[in-house]
Amino acid sequence: MTESLQSADVDSLLSRLSVANRLFDAQFPGLQVSRQPIHTVYGGANLYGAGTGAKISSLAVKHFQTFAPEYTAMAKNLGLDADPTEVRQYGSHAWIAKTVFDRVTAKLATQAIEDHRVDFEDGYGSRSDEQEDGHAMSASSAMAEALLAGHLPPFVGIRIKALSEEAKVRSLRTLDLFVTRLVTSTQGKLPQSFTVTLPKVISPTQVEVLHAFLTLLEHKLLLRAGCIRIELMLENVQSLFDADGRLAMPAMVKAGNGRVTGFVLGTFDYTATCNVASTFQSHTHASVDFARQMMLASLMGTDVAIIDGITNIMPIAPHKGDLLSESQREENKRVVADAWKLHFDNIQHSLERGIYQGWDLNPAQIPVRFAAVYYFFLTGLEASSERLRTFIDKAAQASMVGNTFDDAATGQGLVNFFVNGVACGAITETEALQTGLTLEELRGRSFLKIIENRITKS
Repeated sequence: MTESLQSADVDSLLSRLSVANRLFDAQFPGLQVSRQPIHTVYGGANLYGAGTGAKISSLAVKHFQTFAPEYTAMAKNLGLDADPTEVRQYGSHAWIAKTVFDRVTAKLATQAIEDHRVDFEDGYGSRSDEQEDGHAMSASSAMAEALLAGHLPPFVGIRIKALSEEAKVRSLRTLDLFVTRLVTSTQGKLPQSFTVTLPKVISPTQVEVLHAFLTLLEHKLLLRAGCIRIELMLENVQSLFDADGRLAMPAMVKAGNGRVTGFVLGTFDYTATCNVASTFQSHTHASVDFARQMMLASLMGTDVAIIDGITNIMPIAPHKGDLLSESQREENKRVVADAWKLHFDNIQHSLERGIYQGWDLNPAQIPVRFAAVYYFFLTGLEASSERLRTFIDKAAQASMVGNTFDDAATGQGLVNFFVNGVACGAITETEALQTGLTLEELRGRSFLKIIENRITKS
């Protein structure tokens, strides 16, 4: 009979595995359980005021009421099936369209903006140093006023200029002026989710410098170390891989020393650096899907959110005023409907690829954003409910009989579907509880804790 291996040798191998497994778990903790906004709304710093959020929200509501006065009009614009005779049939296409319409209407009335960036880059333009200094001060004072009044969206921040050789001094000066005025105007307060978006990042050094600069700012203003977040923008094809051919984004995230919470795909800047002609640049271009896949390969399972780019066609009616001809009114409807459908399809394209957040540039895009996301969640509601019910039962049973259940990531993904759906208003808590989850479990957001809870109670 062959002698068994020495236990010391086996223990050494197991120890090596433990080190490697724990390192992997630390680097890739799994799908996020914290709330992620479904969009970021960008607006020029020169236009930002304490009432900007309310103004954008009212414009979004007015646009939706004008071009979708009831659910069938919305469905027609978006190319959805909405047979009125089936609207009362739960789960039917018409029921989904009507439910999307009702929930978008409610969402626009309560929280039309989930994330907002005061923009000092593309949406702001090129201005003199004196002008940008002034806008940095006035915009930060306005954000302070909105913060103290409780009128800010759940997530806010600013987009500075790139840390390129040409713009680095201006970029950091604006950041200093804005944050300093904001904190001093609020007696030391900073929005809980305050984020600095760094565009056109090309190296880990740029992120290291931004992190170091924010550390200096926090120290100067007596803020908690690391409280200011960083969001990076992928807008250059050379930023996908480093000079040695390795994926570049993990090193950029690491350079942020825990501050980096999001990576944004700048679709049109990116395709331009791919030498794609402007007439062929689009949200769904093959080069953009490649970038998305590299972002997923680099960042999925980490604490960094993946955020998609814009639709650059705005749903703006070409003819203004009340005294329009019938042909002008019809052209307005057609132009808006075409832009709605394009934005809707682009968002669906991103959702199907596992990317749940993008950015909007105009109030008229916001209703479509919510409609697309709500439609995505509602069309998957029945199947996901049944699957999660079954999944939880099987996981609990496997654990109770001593088997190993190692597909927790899939279970967490199903839980996240409902957590995210409820958070953005697509799914009601009552619908989420049809999965068999309790309200406490839903708000706890952890699949593993749900299973532990079921085993403890059994």
